[in-house]
Amino acid sequence: MRDEQPAAAPADAWTIRRVLGWTAQHFEKKQIDSPRLTAEVLLAHVLGCDRIRLYVDLDRPLSKQELAAYRGLIERRVQGEPTAYLTGTRDFYGRAFRVDARVLIPRPETELLVEAILRHIPKDAPARLLDLCSGSGCVAVTFAAERPQASVWATDLSGDACAVARENAEALGVGARVTIRTGDLFEPLPPDARFDAIAANPPYIPSAEIPGLMIEVRKEPLLALDGGEDGLRVIRRIVAGARDRLKPGGVLAIEITEHQGEAVAQLFGAAGFEAVRVEKDLARLDRLVVGTAPQAG
Repeated sequence: MRDEQPAAAPADAWTIRRVLGWTAQHFEKKQIDSPRLTAEVLLAHVLGCDRIRLYVDLDRPLSKQELAAYRGLIERRVQGEPTAYLTGTRDFYGRAFRVDARVLIPRPETELLVEAILRHIPKDAPARLLDLCSGSGCVAVTFAAERPQASVWATDLSGDACAVARENAEALGVGARVTIRTGDLFEPLPPDARFDAIAANPPYIPSAEIPGLMIEVRKEPLLALDGGEDGLRVIRRIVAGARDRLKPGGVLAIEITEHQGEAVAQLFGAAGFEAVRVEKDLARLDRLVVGTAPQAG
């Protein structure tokens, strides 16, 4: 097949089957991750259907308008715009979250952060949970959805991110139980607020590594990526402030990059946390540090 955009051919010649085949090959040439999957996700978005429907209708020709819309997404993806920004959604813990260039795109690894907290919170028990550096609100909203008796707070330095988080909380039916505040970590919280658990997915990439990230990642907010010289600038502040915000026996869990496990575990220990552990992701790389605040007395 010639290396040309699909809309250059007659519209009735471009079936779903042919368009997907061409796009997957084009994305592979351009070194786009998961070329076939990306082609399917973008086409399903244009057609307003799920990916399964594409295979039911493989021989359906696309209209000129559909081809034009799809071509536009192909061009933007090749220029490095993330797929989730193009579709406006990203699945996280079984729910579709709205995302755009104002927020970090939720990753599957962050579901491990959610699970680390949920293991300590009984499903039907009242609890107060805090999500720091909340971004899209995927963690806070998931807490509220998975623990219907919980009251959830979330903070983020970006007012734009907080707006997205509020949209997600409302769209997913938990807006009444998720309080979202704009500000620096613990600063926007009531002075006497104490929590059963605190989760954070902070910026943790060392500043010098930012220019070497994939172009798609560099399209995401720098505020959500840059963790300072060693990547621990925000993590240090979270660990230092969390003890005073946790109830006795409360849990702190922080997402990290693969090279930070030992250093962050030492920060937990120095701050007086107990039962400190580094948890790994499915690739067996360090991904979380979890610790427990001492019991009273």
